[in-house]
Amino acid sequence: MTGRQLSHKIAAFAVVTSALLSNFVAPVALANPLAQTDREIAIWFHERLTPASVRALQLLSDFGCAMWVGVVLLVVTLFCAWKRRWITLAMLIAAVPGGMLLNEWMKILVHRPRPFVQGPFVDWSGYSFASGHAIGATLLYGQLLLFVLPALKTRHARLLCIFGGVTLVVLVGFSRVALGAHFLSDVLGAIVLGMVWLALCARVGSFMRRRHEPSQPMMIVAMRAGDEPLEFRQATRFERPA
Repeated sequence: MTGRQLSHKIAAFAVVTSALLSNFVAPVALANPLAQTDREIAIWFHERLTPASVRALQLLSDFGCAMWVGVVLLVVTLFCAWKRRWITLAMLIAAVPGGMLLNEWMKILVHRPRPFVQGPFVDWSGYSFASGHAIGATLLYGQLLLFVLPALKTRHARLLCIFGGVTLVVLVGFSRVALGAHFLSDVLGAIVLGMVWLALCARVGSFMRRRHEPSQPMMIVAMRAGDEPLEFRQATRFERPA
C-alpha cells in the first residue's frame, strides 16, 4: 500500500466520521440536557477560585494543552519513523491530531459559549463544546496506552499504566471545569468523543495491519538421519537449501 492510498483511506474515514458527528452528536450537544447542572457547577467553582488555586489548576490543565500534546507526538512520531512503523504512525496522526481537528469542527457546529468570558482568571476564547484540553488528553494518553499495553508482560504493570492514563485525563477535565473554561458536559462530551474516535482508529488500524502486513511464512527445519536439512515453507513446498 502506497502512502497516497493510505492517506486517501484516512481521509475517507474522517469524512464519514465527521458526518456521523454532525448528524448525531451535535444535535444532542445543542439540546444539552445537563444545562442546569452545568451552570450550577460552574458558578460553585467560580465563586471559590483564588490565585493560588488557579495556578495549580493551570498546571494540571497543561497536561492536555496543544503544546504538550505536540511535544509528545513529535517524540512518538520520530520513534515510529525510526522503527519504520508506517501504519502505526498513520494511525497516530489520524487518532490524535485528526481527533483534535474534528473537535474544533464540533465547536463550530455547536457554537456553545463559554461559562465565563470575563473576569480576573479568564484567559481563553472560542467556543466551549467540546473541551479541547479534555479530548487532547483522552486521545494522547489513550493512544499511548494502546501502544504500550501489548508490550507489558504483567497484569500489575498494565493496570498501573491504565490507572495513570485515566488519572491524567480526569485531572485535566476537572481543571477545565474548576477554572470556568468549560461546563461539565463539555468535558464529558470530549472524553466520550475521544474514546469513540480512538476505538474507531484502533479498529481501522487493526484491519489495515491484517491486510497489508501479512505474517511471515512459517519456517520449519526438519532433519532426517543421513540426509540434508529440508526447509518446509507454507505447508506446501519442500526445498533443499543451496
